[in-house]
Amino acid sequence: MSSSATPHSTATGAAKARAAQTPPPPPAPLAHPVADSHTHLDMQEPSVADALAAAAAVNVTTVIQVGCDLERSRWAAETAAAWDPVWAAVALHPNEAPRLAAEGGRALLDEALDGIAELAALPQVLAVGETGLDYFRTGPEGVEAQHHSFRAHIEMAKRLDKALVIHDREAHADVLRILAEEGAPERTVFHCYSGDAEMARTCAEAGYFMSFAGNVTFKNAQPLRDALAVAPPELLLVETDAPFLTPAPYRGRPNAPYLIPLTLRAMAETKGMTEETLARHIAANTARAFGY
Repeated sequence: MSSSATPHSTATGAAKARAAQTPPPPPAPLAHPVADSHTHLDMQEPSVADALAAAAAVNVTTVIQVGCDLERSRWAAETAAAWDPVWAAVALHPNEAPRLAAEGGRALLDEALDGIAELAALPQVLAVGETGLDYFRTGPEGVEAQHHSFRAHIEMAKRLDKALVIHDREAHADVLRILAEEGAPERTVFHCYSGDAEMARTCAEAGYFMSFAGNVTFKNAQPLRDALAVAPPELLLVETDAPFLTPAPYRGRPNAPYLIPLTLRAMAETKGMTEETLARHIAANTARAFGY
């Protein structure tokens, strides 16, 4: 303890730190059941059983468990096989591709992609993702590996007739360009949509689904709300990306599928729709996007 610190200030700081990690209270149940279109149960503290029970209690009855590397994708597939409310998506995350290429060159990256393709062929795996491009965490040296991996995932999704789930961070133009060059799968989902209203119109014209996460509730997220406002209701999905992106007023605390109602209600307000109307759209859209 520094000389300027007092026991009271230290205790208060510790309490605040603990409170920041306390799971938020459950919101009121939704008026219509929906799915969390993108979550990472393997990164969350509760057991799968507890997470699914808490979600079901607020009418979040389906979750898409997303893998980000070969090991986590295998876990996603196994969990989806074991739990009826869970479906899986498998892929190498855009930041995993350059890591593998740096470790073992193109051969190691392609070996991992072959492993993902084997998992993607399983019946409980409904999507290839999250794949795409991330120019925020990976510098220019990783771009080639990311592009190679993204194109391979697109081909895989089309060959296996699976949905494609896209991670797009500070790479909008290149993501859209590569989708156009390769030919997007029939069902393409922009996870944690991060573009502006103009890009939302472009996605809508192409028939791409746009999934919004808890960051749409953040004070500084007006551009996201502007994009949501112009996105067609029939192309909207909702997600947690848990344990990340916990919606307001609980930003910074652990996220989980049971908090979907907070994001959906904020989306409904932005869209000028009732909660039930938007929930019905989202439930139908998610089933259509992932094919369940």
